[in-house]
Formats: sequence, C-alpha cells, structure tokens
Amino acid sequence: MNTQPALPELRQKLLLADPSLRDGTFNKSVVLLAEHTPAEGAFGLILNQPSGRTVGDLISDPDFLELWQLPVHLGGPVARDQLTFSAFWERDSKFGFATRIAMDEAKSYLDQPNTLVKAFAGYSGWSEGQLEEEISQDAWTITDPKTNLLSLPHDLTLWKTIMREISPYHRILADAPDEILSN
Repeated sequence: MNTQPALPELRQKLLLADPSLRDGTFNKSVVLLAEHTPAEGAFGLILNQPSGRTVGDLISDPDFLELWQLPVHLGGPVARDQLTFSAFWERDSKFGFATRIAMDEAKSYLDQPNTLVKAFAGYSGWSEGQLEEEISQDAWTITDPKTNLLSLPHDLTLWKTIMREISPYHRILADAPDEILSN
C-alpha cells in the first residue's frame, strides 16, 4: 500500500528550490514545469538565471535578426549548448506558455500583447520518479504561476519575490540569510 500522499498535478506549476539546494544550477531557482508524467519524467525551464548574453551574441544568422535582442537565460543543466525559445502570456487573467518553439513561431509571438518571448540555453530535466523523490525530500516548493509573473524581473530576485507570497513560513525562508548557521 502506498503511504505517500498523492502529488498535485505538476505540469504548469512553478518549482521553487529549497534554500538547501545550493549547487550552482538550482540555487534559488524558479523552474516552470512545462511537462510532467510520473512514467516519463519532467521537463522545465529555470526562469530566473539570465546569462548576460543575447541571442545575437550567440547566433549571427540574419534569419534570427528579430530575435537577436532577446536575453538568453540558463534553462537548466541539460543540453546547455542548445538554444530554444519559449513564449509566456497572460490572457483573460490566466497564465499560459509554449515551450521549445521554433524560430518562426517565436517571432510570431513578439508583437502579441501581454506576451514575453525568452531564449534558453539548456533545460531542466528529471527521469521517471526523480522529481517525485526530490519533492518528497522537500527540495522543491510547488506553487501556481500568477499572472504578474510576466511583469516581475526574471533575475535572481524572482525566487525571493514569489517565495514571500506563498505563506508566512515561506516569507521567513525568503528573508533568511544564505548562511543562517553563521549568524
């Protein structure tokens, strides 16, 4: 008999790294979980790790000219040598997105209102059961993306901003010093 509580539907959720995840990749990361099935694993993108580069820094092909100004974010530790595009939008007070879209589709989203197009180097991936195990060990806080996600800075401050909105306990976590035991 399975004694673990059932996980909520994880697809389209935000995963906020627990402060104990201090490795360089997931330290205070906010991951949008785009795909998830317990049998096949999960695919997500870290939203708050800008690389300091733009698409134009990485691709000089004139076919990408309209996308050259897009900042490139580090999407995760897997396939960092691959660049992908995603679009995020707010419509009718609901958050939506399309990940791993082609260049032409990314261009089509550029002029749409309340839409953010982003480029990612790499992605975050979990094999079958791996994410569920990490969640059972409290490595991630799960929350729904709010429509204001598009208006927030997608940098290292995003983790703290979202974490503070979840609950009083999470506000304490967000405001705690990085080296809490050294105080």
